[in-house]
Parts: sequence; C-alpha cells; structure tokens
Amino acid sequence: MKTFVLSLLPPPHSILGGLGEMLRVLHRVNPLLSTAGWLNVPLIVLALLLLPLDHREVTGLHVWFKPLKFALSSLVYLWTLGWLLADLPAAAQPAVRLISWGVAVSMTVEIGVIFLQAARGTTSHFNAGSALDGVLFGLMGLFIGLNTLLLLWILALLFLHQPFGPAAYVWGMRLGVLLFLLGSAIGGVMIRNQGHTIGAPDGGPGLPGLGWSTRAGDLRAAHFLGLHALQALPLTGWLLSHLPALKPAGQVVGLLIFTGLYVGGVAWLYWHALQGQPLWRTS
Repeated sequence: MKTFVLSLLPPPHSILGGLGEMLRVLHRVNPLLSTAGWLNVPLIVLALLLLPLDHREVTGLHVWFKPLKFALSSLVYLWTLGWLLADLPAAAQPAVRLISWGVAVSMTVEIGVIFLQAARGTTSHFNAGSALDGVLFGLMGLFIGLNTLLLLWILALLFLHQPFGPAAYVWGMRLGVLLFLLGSAIGGVMIRNQGHTIGAPDGGPGLPGLGWSTRAGDLRAAHFLGLHALQALPLTGWLLSHLPALKPAGQVVGLLIFTGLYVGGVAWLYWHALQGQPLWRTS
C-alpha cells in the first residue's frame, strides 16, 4: 500500500453500499485475511440454524452458543487485522504476507476445533477428558501461541515503520495491538487455571448473550475487553482525527486519555474477577 487505506473508500451513499465497498477494498489489500474471515460466515449461519434444532448443553450453555460467539469474534478479528496491516508501508509488506498466512491458519484451526468439539457435544477449551480431547486442546494452544507471537511481530513492525494515516489513528493501532496482547495474557491466566471462573466451576448461570458468570468471578469479561482494544483504539483514533477543532497533538492526547480509561476498565474487570465477584449478580 502507498496510501492510507481508508482513503481508498469513496464517501458511502448508504450503510450497505459503504460496507460492500469496504469489503472489496479489504479483499484487494489483504486477500488472505479477507478470505479467512469469509470462511467464518457459513459457520455463523450453521450455528444459528442449529441453535433451535440441537438442544444439547455443555457446561450449562447451549452447545452451539460458544461456536457462534467464536466465529463472530474470529470474523471481526481477521478483517480488523487485514485493515490495520494494509497501512504498513511497502517495506513491511513481505512480513505482512507471512504474518497473514500464519494468522489465517491459526484462526482456521482454532475455529475448526471449536466446531468439531461442539458437534461431539463436549468442550474445546481446558478439556483433557480423553486422548483426543487433549490432543485437540493442545493443538489449539499451539496455534494460539503462534498467533500471539505473530501479534508481537506486528507490534514491532508498527513501531519500526511509520504506518500511513493520521497520528491519532497510528497510535491507536499501536496501542490497540499492545492491549490486545494484554487481553491475550489474561487468556493465558485462564489456561493456567484450567478455567475462566473464579470461585466456582465453569458453567452455570450467566449473562444473556455473553455467558459470563452471574454467581462468581469470570475472567472472560477482562479478556473480552482487552482483545477488542484492537478495534476500539484505532477507531477512536480515527474518529478523533476527524475533529477539526483539535490539532493533531490534541487528537493524540485525546487518544491517550481514552487508552488510560480503557486500561483501567480492563484492570478493574480483571481484579474484580479475581475477587470471585461477578460483573452482575443474579439471585
């Protein structure tokens, strides 16, 4: 890429038209991550179709609830990363292609294991109940580790090279990847604990649409917020860069303030979960 990737988009005349153009540009600038993201779309449709048909439960939740969440998350992650990597200069693009292959394969393996284990009626994470379950969880761990190493490589590239775009957006990219890695580290804590619930076994009553425990602490809330810094911080930086009342330095300061609040939110959710306290308690 030789220009800020968002500048390739014409002013959208409609939400759907603008979205369609964004997806076409994404496929042009990073076909690997674009295609890997599209592979999640039929999985999302499959999970939605199976929700009313398959009434099995795993750890107290509908068996296809977790695959649906992870397919949606994988889709957003892959397409976000495709956009961000496109704004690295030409000198970084050979590394970007290698990273894109690694991330695409890693996420495809992870979502494949999650759907396979759901079809088998068992859990995908923290599951060593049989030799096959242990191998599949180990395979997921291997590729999650690879994905984390690739994100560290991306972070290095973002600092070694000057990405295209306004300063607030560029710093949003850098800090977004950094906080994503922080969220990934919370996932490592869950692996070490062999579960995400603090003060109770995994499963049981949870928040609608999220599943986070309403009876005990749940590390998934902090994990979720940390991971989605990858979207929240670049988007905030981009929005701040479109405020004509703010000079570029003021836009960066605004981003740093937002980042500080965001880090505080992740830290509070993590600490709160470690105390065994749910985000929202139900009787």
